[in-house]
Amino acid sequence: MPRKKIVFIIVEGPSDETALGVPLSRYFTGSSVYVDIIHGDMTTKYGINPLNIRKHLMKKVKSYADRNHYKRDDFLRVIQIIDTDGAYIPDANIVYDESADRPVYTDTSIMTAKYEQMIDRNERKRDNVDTLSDLDYVWGSIPYSCYYMSSNLDHALYGKRNTSDDEKEDDSFRFARRYRDDIEGFIRYLCASEFSRVDGYKRSWDYIKQDCRSLERNSNLGLCFLRKEDGEDPV
Repeated sequence: MPRKKIVFIIVEGPSDETALGVPLSRYFTGSSVYVDIIHGDMTTKYGINPLNIRKHLMKKVKSYADRNHYKRDDFLRVIQIIDTDGAYIPDANIVYDESADRPVYTDTSIMTAKYEQMIDRNERKRDNVDTLSDLDYVWGSIPYSCYYMSSNLDHALYGKRNTSDDEKEDDSFRFARRYRDDIEGFIRYLCASEFSRVDGYKRSWDYIKQDCRSLERNSNLGLCFLRKEDGEDPV
């Protein structure tokens, strides 16, 4: 019996895997799903830039392949799910607040005690996300797509902002329980909610990069389950 093709899914944190791992695994029933938790934001790390981020992705996929004796042809696709974190807002919408011990996000601003660092972070993130949103393949010919949660996963999936780690984990468990046996409901929620941006892959990225939309509640993850209007298959 032939081995199942691998869907390699990259997420930022454990609560992302908790919320999405089971529903995505049950959706891709004909494949073997592996969720890789990178414990952070690849797009904001120092040393990662538009010139090497594709190589960085390839190394992650290839490392998994080498550990498990897979070859490139064993992979069906690579999916990466990122938070937008308000990266595309104008610098004028970054507000200095000395009382903010961590960034505070609203629909129109980021309040932070580290003003210059936030401007630098957003610029670095924009450059890397621009590269990822234009990337079609990794490790040669493995199809790649990047999907966003705005301003982060908790905001997109649950309508919550600025939550604690404990709240993130509780919400992710509730979300996973709700949809683990309702994959049709899971897809409908991601494709037909007010926050769904599913009118084409490129258009969804053009949309989120405008004005303050990278702070507003949006996600294009539903495109993972839909045929794109530009004629491409969902990836």
